[in-house]
Amino acid sequence: MTQFLIQTSWLIPVYGLLGALFVLPWATGAIRRTGPRPAAYIVLLMSMLAFIHGMVVFSGIWNEGSQQLSIQWLKVADLDLSLALDLSVVNIGVEQLIVGLSLLAQIYALGYMEKDWAMARFFALMSFFEGAMSGVVLSSSLFMAFFLLEMLTLSTYLIVGFWYAQPLVVTAARDAFLTKRVGDVLLLMGLVALSALAGSLKFNDLYEWVKTANLTPTAATLLGLALISGPIGKCAQFPLHLWLDEAMEGPSPASILRNSAVVTVGTYVLIKLQPIVVLSPVALTVLIAIGTTTAIGASLVALAQIDIKRTLSYSTSAYLGLVFIAVGTQWPGVALTLLFTHAIAKALLFMSIGSVILTTNAQDVTELGGLWSKMPATAIAYLVGSAGLIGLLPLGCFWGLRMGIAFLWREHPVLAGVYLLVNCLTAINLVRVFRLVFWGQSQPKSRRAPEVAWPLATPMVFLTVFTLMMPAIMARMSLLPPWRYFNPVAAALLVASGVLGCAIGATIYLHKTLSRSMNRPVRMVQDLLANDFYTERLYQVTIIFVVGQLSRLSNWFDRYVVDGFVNLVGLASIFSGESLKYSVSGQSKVYLFTIIVGTSLIGVFMTWSMLSWPIW
Repeated sequence: MTQFLIQTSWLIPVYGLLGALFVLPWATGAIRRTGPRPAAYIVLLMSMLAFIHGMVVFSGIWNEGSQQLSIQWLKVADLDLSLALDLSVVNIGVEQLIVGLSLLAQIYALGYMEKDWAMARFFALMSFFEGAMSGVVLSSSLFMAFFLLEMLTLSTYLIVGFWYAQPLVVTAARDAFLTKRVGDVLLLMGLVALSALAGSLKFNDLYEWVKTANLTPTAATLLGLALISGPIGKCAQFPLHLWLDEAMEGPSPASILRNSAVVTVGTYVLIKLQPIVVLSPVALTVLIAIGTTTAIGASLVALAQIDIKRTLSYSTSAYLGLVFIAVGTQWPGVALTLLFTHAIAKALLFMSIGSVILTTNAQDVTELGGLWSKMPATAIAYLVGSAGLIGLLPLGCFWGLRMGIAFLWREHPVLAGVYLLVNCLTAINLVRVFRLVFWGQSQPKSRRAPEVAWPLATPMVFLTVFTLMMPAIMARMSLLPPWRYFNPVAAALLVASGVLGCAIGATIYLHKTLSRSMNRPVRMVQDLLANDFYTERLYQVTIIFVVGQLSRLSNWFDRYVVDGFVNLVGLASIFSGESLKYSVSGQSKVYLFTIIVGTSLIGVFMTWSMLSWPIW
């Protein structure tokens, strides 16, 4: 039975796609009498089947070893397109993480979207989301992974723009789609080049090709930069990071997945491409530079945000920046550990703040306060998620951050300092948000805030327990490093950075109005961070301005040069036609005489030309 389920593991991503297909009658409004609830139950059933199937396959692969599964799709001449899956412990483990988080987010959405008239459409998009993500993780072919990444981009556009009646939501969906398209187009260029150079797009074949590849430095650099562009866009890294902030306009259940699972998929593709990117030292340096810039910049920007979802979304970009540093320094184990632990903690944090938003109808932290006594389960979930994120011994992210600091300590001490700084800034930010939302005096919007219903509380409590049990789970899966490699100095510095950040966050002065400082330099820094270092305005005065000017130039050239030439030819035709009509006599002998004279002149001209040619 286990072997049969392994051979049919291609069904795992198909479950999500089928779920989206089955609920279309409810999503399109063809079925109205039953309400949208049956659609939600169908999607939950398909996700549960995918999770159970994945658990059996994971157990089988754990005992029997990795396997390759290939189903031929199209074979014409030299073109061979197959549905190829790589069934390894790591791939199935990441897939189970994605499906598990998706299942919890769907249960959470049962309560969050209960009164939304388009609940069925939302669950269809969530199921489509899950299927695309699972396929990307299990794929053993870069072509298939790219195809599914495009599906992921489409589903991001649809789910961010779910509440399309709001103008800001439409703008956010458009910007998220176009920003990701920039990285996808560059990744497609790298995919085409890699196909021509290596002759195959299967990851195992590419890894063998890398061993004997002989590329010029320029070709290797261009190929490496193209391959990392797609993950940069998917993971909201500088300069393609603005979409994740705007994507918070979507419903909170979608934000749970986007900040935990979706960005994990994008980074996992980068980890798969890392053995190819190493051909270019320039590309590795760019990865490190982008990761460092995003990690520090996003951590600072998060401190100045007052939207509760945006402050955590910038934290997501910052932690993925640390993952980019790990990949750039060729420590994929650190990257995988950070991805796994970050996804769990960040999903729990977004569930907690989603509950706050649903209960209070407010996302502005200056309008909240005093929720600790009213929503204790939500507050505890936030605290546990925060502790799991900032590297508090012995919770999850501590181990990934500790390994990163220990490995970078000797060769890249500056990058180890980046890990410590980001951990400290994240602790400051999380404690700041806790004080503004759960501590202090109640505000008008938080005076009547009961605890959330069971559909929201159940996944939140489950993730709370799971986060606390993370060290035991990681030890059971052999994800913790052996104690002989334990670096007490790195661990002490990591714990100290977290404690320092918590202390600063707990003692720093916070006013509910968060009024701008009267001190001009301080106010300038506040505005700089609150506006994300004016990145959007920088785009407007550079790229957008240049594209706009080129568009105007193209419009002028098309209107006055191309259209002018075409209009000139038309006028010449009309004028000549009008002129010739006066020479028409209606007598056939005149026409015959004209034809004979014309033919004779052509013959004379051709004879003269041939006689005038030199004879060699």
